Amino acid sequence: MKQEHDQMLKKIKVLDISNLIAGPGISTILADFGADVIKVEHPKAGDYIRNWGHKKDGVPLAWKSHGRGKRLLAVNISKPAGQKIIRRIAAEVDVMIESYRPGKLEEWGLDYETISRDNPKLILVRVTGWGQTGPYKDRPGFGTLAEAFSGFAHITGQADGPPTLPSFALADGVTALVGAYAVLAALYYRDINDKPGQVIDLSIFESLFAVLGPQAIEYDQLKIVQKRFGNRSPRGVPRNAYQTSDNRWLAISASASDMAIRLFKAIGRDDMAADPQYATPAKRLENGDLIDGTIADWIRQRPLKAVLAKLEAFKVPVAPVYDIAQIMQDPQYQARQSIIQLPDEDLGAVKMTNIPVKFSKTPGRIRHTGRTQIGFDSIDILRSVGMSDPEIDQLIEQEIVTDPHRSNGKTN
Repeated sequence: MKQEHDQMLKKIKVLDISNLIAGPGISTILADFGADVIKVEHPKAGDYIRNWGHKKDGVPLAWKSHGRGKRLLAVNISKPAGQKIIRRIAAEVDVMIESYRPGKLEEWGLDYETISRDNPKLILVRVTGWGQTGPYKDRPGFGTLAEAFSGFAHITGQADGPPTLPSFALADGVTALVGAYAVLAALYYRDINDKPGQVIDLSIFESLFAVLGPQAIEYDQLKIVQKRFGNRSPRGVPRNAYQTSDNRWLAISASASDMAIRLFKAIGRDDMAADPQYATPAKRLENGDLIDGTIADWIRQRPLKAVLAKLEAFKVPVAPVYDIAQIMQDPQYQARQSIIQLPDEDLGAVKMTNIPVKFSKTPGRIRHTGRTQIGFDSIDILRSVGMSDPEIDQLIEQEIVTDPHRSNGKTN
């Protein structure tokens, strides 16, 4: 079947003036499927993500992934001349993404009412921790706070331990996914109905709260407050992480009745498979400690390879708990190209997470890794919106715009 790389969103233009992970995560997803993304950074500091995480030879590794596939424009938005540039570009794009505190765009004259006069079709995505409304809207907001406030931390961790925050940007990542589907829905509505654009008010805490299961309705109807269960589930047994005799870990999710019965048979407990007290999900929940202890004892006596072979033979849902080194060697990841190697101007070649969605005709493509030089495409972008070289030269002299090529003694 013929594939048309980049074609899905090739006519969509995106202006991203957001920082860190959630907002730029939206534009990364759009860029992966062909959108022309202009990523705006501060001329000197760049995006905050450049100083986040590990570096190799001074090269920020996280930025290589977060900045991938985007054209870079270095503009000081806090200055009137920089704001004028943003308005000029916003007049020609489909989507604009921002992540400043509520009121900042209005202070800069970049509020939706103003910028949509020149571009009624514009879709503006406003990403904040708490949203544009409500009593908390002016508080500083980050993913970590959302992970606490959403209820995620309260239900995560061991039953006798403290609430647990994730060691990665979970809330930001979820918000990026929610934001991407919101943009696509807004584009579809605009284009299929020939309607104007609109504002998308996207909060990080609500994005994560939305994926935490049926807690709201369970509390509303039954006053149930979900607690921490470690690696077990409050809604099904067996489901846990188990340690093997060679100190490896694996996860089992066999709470459906047919799967639970197969698991009992796999560990040689046909008596449990036939026992009415383990026959239904409700009964298994009542006897969860006994079931889980029996499974854990059986696994604890065997090495990982033997456990996996046995359980897979009985079609029990099981997977090893991997670290990143093991992931890189796994044949399933390799067959799916879940990790892709790309040429890089600084490091020669790098591997990073690939696009997770597999489309048969328009799979998308990572066009390039994140450019290390701030403002790598500044001149081309400004010329594309009709600015003359003398205008651009003046902006560079005023330090409103950065052009790394000229600062390196090169010409454009």
